[in-house]
Amino acid sequence: MKVFGVVGWKNSGKTGLVERLVSEITERGFSVSTVKHAHHSFDVDHPGRDSYRHRDAGAREVMLTSRNRWALMHELKDAPEEPLDALLKRLSPVDLVLIEGFKRDDHAKIECHRATTGNGLIAADDTTVVAVAADVAVDVKQPVFNLDDTNAIADFVLHHTGLTK
Repeated sequence: MKVFGVVGWKNSGKTGLVERLVSEITERGFSVSTVKHAHHSFDVDHPGRDSYRHRDAGAREVMLTSRNRWALMHELKDAPEEPLDALLKRLSPVDLVLIEGFKRDDHAKIECHRATTGNGLIAADDTTVVAVAADVAVDVKQPVFNLDDTNAIADFVLHHTGLTK
């Protein structure tokens, strides 16, 4: 599996770019999965639901399944957060895994940048950022794309990861 990341500060356009890249790259015939890092506690389950009650009772893992999809929830309890490499091993094989977040990990990334956030560029000090997608002109060594040019960014990601059809 090839891996490519999308990073940036809050409200920089990461999720929108990942969404558009998944659509564009799957339309080109590649299989794509995503991993999204959350910096806060999150829950995909709701109090009162059967699966929530199982977890609340102490189950380490709860699998919720239907004819349309399945989801596995794993409680870390007091264990440390798993590293990205371990999480990737849990995924079924695909052509490309797009990773949103994990900006400190050692995989190639494109940085999303919006001027309105007022944040500096991660790319200035991070050699794993191999390109920037921005809504303004930026002065960096890496290639710069218009944040809305999904086609060009998808071309870059596929070329950089060596995926061709």
